Formats: sequence, C-alpha cells, structure tokens
Amino acid sequence: MDSSSIPVLSALWLGILTSVNPCPLASNIAAVSFIMKRLDQTSSVFASGLLYTLGRVTGYTVLGILVTSSLLNVPQTAHFLQKNMNQFLGPVLIVTGLFLLGLFQFTFSGFSFSEKVAGRLNNLGIMGSFPLGVLFALSFCPSSAALFFGSLIPLSLNHNSPILFPSVYGAGTGLPVLMFAVAIAFGIKNIGALFNKVTLVEYWTRKITGAIFIIIGIYYVLTHIFYLQIL
Repeated sequence: MDSSSIPVLSALWLGILTSVNPCPLASNIAAVSFIMKRLDQTSSVFASGLLYTLGRVTGYTVLGILVTSSLLNVPQTAHFLQKNMNQFLGPVLIVTGLFLLGLFQFTFSGFSFSEKVAGRLNNLGIMGSFPLGVLFALSFCPSSAALFFGSLIPLSLNHNSPILFPSVYGAGTGLPVLMFAVAIAFGIKNIGALFNKVTLVEYWTRKITGAIFIIIGIYYVLTHIFYLQIL
C-alpha cells in the first residue's frame, strides 16, 4: 500500500467509526427510517439513503473547509501549525484515544434537530433526505465531535487538505447508513439484530482504535516534544 494513501484511509476509518458509534448510528437509523416510511419502491428507498449520505458528506465537507481554511489562512496560525503540528498532534491523539476507551468524558452541545423540522423535510419526499443528512452531520454527539474536531481536523491541517479529508470522512459516515438503507429496502425484518451486531463490532473497533491512538500519540510526544529517538 502506498504510504500516501494511509492518511486518506485513516479519514475513511474515522468516518466509519463515527457512524457505527451508538449515538450517531441510532440517529442515522431513525433519520433513514423516518424519511423512508412512506416509500414503497426499492429504488426509491436506496436513492433516499444515497441522498442522505451525500448530505452528510456535504455537511462535513463544508464544515471542514470553514474550520481548516480559517486556521490556515491566518498567517500567524498557519506558521504556528506548520512549526508545531507534530507537537500538538501527540497530546490530541492521546486525549482522543482516552475518550474512545471511555476513560475520559466531555459534553458537547451541537445543533439540535426537532420533529417540526423533520416533518417539513418528510414532506419533501426523497429530496428531503439530502438536507436531513446535512442537519444530522452537524448534530454532533460527544463521540463524533471528538473524532471530527480531535482527529479529522488535525489530519486535514497536517496535510493542508481542507476538502479531501472531510469529504472522505463524510463518505465513511455514510457507508453503514447505506447498509441499513439496503436492509430496509429489501425488507429485512430483524433490523434490531443487525443493529445489535453493528453495536458489538463498534465496541471492539472503538477500543482498538483508542489504544492505537494512544500508542501513536505517545510516539509523537516522545519524538516531537522530548526528541527521543524511538526508531
């Protein structure tokens, strides 16, 4: 595997990990089910899920552009990040890893989503799936906020890429959504069992990813803050 593709795959993995986290996953299933409840054709159901995913990609991409570009376009900030990004990245990875392991908690208040807004979007039919995806992308849970702002944004800054990484991250958040859209489209009745299996997989992948984040973070701290030669 080309080493240049590793950061992109990391962004994709962060998106998948975000989407299968219980809070965003439950929101995704609720949103897709809500927007599809009056659709009876398989093609329409899949199109609705695809538009919802595209909406999430758009929401994360626009937010990533705004945050990353605003930081990189300030000369003092850009110079500071170019000089100190590796020193900054180590502690951020450690804190994010601790959060993923459940050893560190914080509260985050994102955008709210009301039933009134959902009702208006539902009246749009299939086309309402796109703005619904945008809104849910911006409705951060603590876990999605930690992964997006604590891992994805530093990754974008480190590679000076305000568009690619948020877009790939958004696509990653949409993959499990499409899986459930297909399940609903083909009438899989035992959707609860599928949800429970995904939740179990999420638990172990989150723990493993958290441990990897901490190890990489410690490596960055030792090599870029304490300037130790590890390898």
